[in-house]
Amino acid sequence: MEVNMEALSDYMRGKYRDIQEKVYEYFKGRPELQTPIEILKDDHRELCLKQLLGLVREAGIRPFRFVVDEPSKYFAILEAVGGIDMSLGIKMGVQYSLWGGSVLNLGTKKHKDKYFDGIDNLDYMGCFAMTELHHGSNVQGLQTVAMFDPITDEFIVDTPNDGAIKWWIGNAAVHGKFATVFAKLMLPSHDAKGVTDMGVHAFIVPIRDMKTHEVLPGIEIHDCGHKVGLNGVDNGALRFRSVRIPRDNLLNRFGDVSRDGKYTSSLPTINKRFAATLGELVGGRVGLAYSSVGVLKIASTIAIRYSLLRQQFGPPKQPEVSILDYQSQQHKLMPMLASTYAFHFATLDLVDKYSEMKKTHDDELVGEVHALSAGLKAYVTSFTAKSISICREACGGHGYAAVNRFGSLRNDHDIFQTFEGDNTVLLQQVAGDLLKRYQEKFQGGAIAGTWNYLRESMNAYLSAPNPVTARWEGEEHLRDPQFQLDAFRYRTSRLLHSAALRLRKHSKTLGTFGAWNRCLNHLLTLAESHIESVILAKFVDAVKSCPDESSRAALKLACDLYALDRIWNDIGTYRNVDYVAPNKAKAIHKLVDYLSFQVRNVAKELVDAFDLPDDVTRAPIAMQKEAYTQYTQQVGF
Repeated sequence: MEVNMEALSDYMRGKYRDIQEKVYEYFKGRPELQTPIEILKDDHRELCLKQLLGLVREAGIRPFRFVVDEPSKYFAILEAVGGIDMSLGIKMGVQYSLWGGSVLNLGTKKHKDKYFDGIDNLDYMGCFAMTELHHGSNVQGLQTVAMFDPITDEFIVDTPNDGAIKWWIGNAAVHGKFATVFAKLMLPSHDAKGVTDMGVHAFIVPIRDMKTHEVLPGIEIHDCGHKVGLNGVDNGALRFRSVRIPRDNLLNRFGDVSRDGKYTSSLPTINKRFAATLGELVGGRVGLAYSSVGVLKIASTIAIRYSLLRQQFGPPKQPEVSILDYQSQQHKLMPMLASTYAFHFATLDLVDKYSEMKKTHDDELVGEVHALSAGLKAYVTSFTAKSISICREACGGHGYAAVNRFGSLRNDHDIFQTFEGDNTVLLQQVAGDLLKRYQEKFQGGAIAGTWNYLRESMNAYLSAPNPVTARWEGEEHLRDPQFQLDAFRYRTSRLLHSAALRLRKHSKTLGTFGAWNRCLNHLLTLAESHIESVILAKFVDAVKSCPDESSRAALKLACDLYALDRIWNDIGTYRNVDYVAPNKAKAIHKLVDYLSFQVRNVAKELVDAFDLPDDVTRAPIAMQKEAYTQYTQQVGF
């Protein structure tokens, strides 16, 4: 199959190709800003700051200007920057998406007027102080307090115990001058308690002097030290001892306090204000899902290029063959390559939905983006983490050399599974949302957005599988997108229906919390199944929309492999309910083998279409010239 690689690359890279090329070209021309293989923690932190300063002040790329107004462009810059050094990508995200984003999304005009330029040009380096030593996922359980003092018109920010110390705060250990601090807003009251807890709010707290960079009075900062990865980011711990800040430092979009201490909000309850606050911070999850796909592209590109170059064994008295000609290597890497394409289109759609949400503030779209970003972030980052290790193993001993990047990619990316929401917790949010919509369906409500497929597939699930289609095993049928989508959606609907029944049964004896815990693994599988259904639907749409015929044919191969490999991996579920007969299961297995071989034949074109520069895939074993010349030079030959 001939593939028009340029046309496929244009389709993949989209309209922000130029800004990504500008990032790559800048760092290519500044070798002193490229991260060496061996670098000490403190040196890496300073280099990371220089990289960010150079990008903004020298290259003239200003990501902050796109955070709200053009998020798609911001995430494209983030992907390119993360390919240079993942620490740089995270530091940029802390500065602009978290610290800057909290000011823009949770504050009002007065905050934007005061802080925008300083955040934009990096004069106001900042932090996002949400996580505490004892509370990460449970944000409503945060213990840091901000008590309003009506006499001085100030908030007093305090860390009441060691468990409330802000922990793992990026930019805090060395470079940060401000922090957005999440704390319980407390107001004086005349009842027996003496205070009223208004729930978690966000406050701007200066932490270092703007001129001397000395830590300000009442603030204690400790270094979280050397980490498994991302050591270019200076994570620190923050403790507040009666730190006074002006009342205006409350980020007051969803709740405000007047001069006389009266609280006002357009939202009537603590829970609604909390949901609105976290909803505005969902961009971090969108960015992580999108960036994780970028990491997967790098790892799979290195492993596949190496596998095409590396030759080992072969028929007697004949030349050795490429290791990618071995079925075992194809099974490791080809479904992964297909998944990389699937995730690319799914996260691109998520970014588009997020951008639309920021423009319209449509309630239905807000709910959809919240659940979809949680699910895609959890699913994609978990898959990428596992895949990097598979790529390393697929490259044998050479994959273990630090110069070939798998170690740093694995270590730097690993935390993607935890920050911006632990993956297990996020999948539970997806499951909870599915159950809510399931309940609404049977109460006569409408199912809209990403979940609308459940309207048809739930009805199909509640009827018995068709014994005729269960036995169809022709290639044309198995490669029909409708069969693939129906199979994915049938599984999700089956899991959803059975989860609802189990929860109802167990809640009678165990209560709501106990029933949820009893069914937890079932619920996680349900969430993953739903996300896989969404991903496949977006991949199918992307194949149909591709304007170039040769590119469309290559994408169709990858899409079929993605779908049928997933069905085969869960074939037991389909066999248990006779959705797939034994002969059909065997046919699916054979077709997965065949498609893996066919994708192998266009693997070079598929990874080349990612169009990653050598500076990004700078692993000598992946170079398509003299494969080992640069590699041997690394050890002095």
